[in-house]
Amino acid sequence: MRLENVSVKTEFLLLGFSDHPELQSLLFAVFCSIYSITLMGNVGMIMLIGVTSQLHTPMYFFLCMLSSIDACYSSVIAPKLLVDLLSDKKTISYNGCAAQLYFFCSLVDTESFLLAAMAYDRYVAICNPLLYTVIMSKRAFYQLAIGAFLGGTMSSIIHTTNTFDLSFCSREINHFFCDISPLFSLSCSDTYMHDIILVVFASLVEALCLLTVLFSYACIIAAILKTGSAEGMKKGFSTCASHLTVVTIYHGTLIFIYLHPSTGHSMDIDRFYTLIIPMLNPLIYSLRNKDVKNAFRKMIIAAKLGEALYL
Repeated sequence: MRLENVSVKTEFLLLGFSDHPELQSLLFAVFCSIYSITLMGNVGMIMLIGVTSQLHTPMYFFLCMLSSIDACYSSVIAPKLLVDLLSDKKTISYNGCAAQLYFFCSLVDTESFLLAAMAYDRYVAICNPLLYTVIMSKRAFYQLAIGAFLGGTMSSIIHTTNTFDLSFCSREINHFFCDISPLFSLSCSDTYMHDIILVVFASLVEALCLLTVLFSYACIIAAILKTGSAEGMKKGFSTCASHLTVVTIYHGTLIFIYLHPSTGHSMDIDRFYTLIIPMLNPLIYSLRNKDVKNAFRKMIIAAKLGEALYL
């Protein structure tokens, strides 16, 4: 059987949901709804933070960035998926595949660094409240934000270069978007060193981000327990509950997908990771964060009063 090098071809074939042609319309409706909710939730969070002066703090500016990243990396995947569900020709160009992988990896790793920065912000707010405005100055916030972006970009360049350095012997990607593991499975060259590079750099990013989160929360828990007040403990834990929930879901899924044996890889987990998590984050913060809920109520009341006055 003749092997074909797809690197000189112009496109890949995405097989994602081709096994269930009878469900294409239903899947389109489901994923379109998820994507719509994702965009509305994250854009709504950005607008709410933007118009509410009480939320103009580093914590909520980080949350605004998180919502922007969620909206963007969901948009890297969902529009192409929706088009493919309505089309008989489910293809993506070679350059388009590389671009999709690059932007996806960049945004995902930027979010990992951003969640670590948010954990550090909570550590400073709870453990050093009197110095919070000094430590988390505007300059420090910009440095953390730019650092998260640069970290995600550098990591993505490494992963994209490492993946597309391979020679591909098939053009059929058994997935609904261009991800690392499905592309590795198409290679007709030895992927041993590429697997090592993938695991090493993915592990470094995860270890750095998770250690930052774990250290921050260890200090936070110790500081909260020292208060000895039930009310103080409740307030302290409620302040961190939303972020801790998001971190647990996000990193738990990341570790399961990228740091487990490829033979156990499941696209069902990827669907959860790439489409559901960006929808959950604004819901988690809006349902569990008292400041966000109060700001939302005030905005609704103001809108109703404005409508009443207009009428």
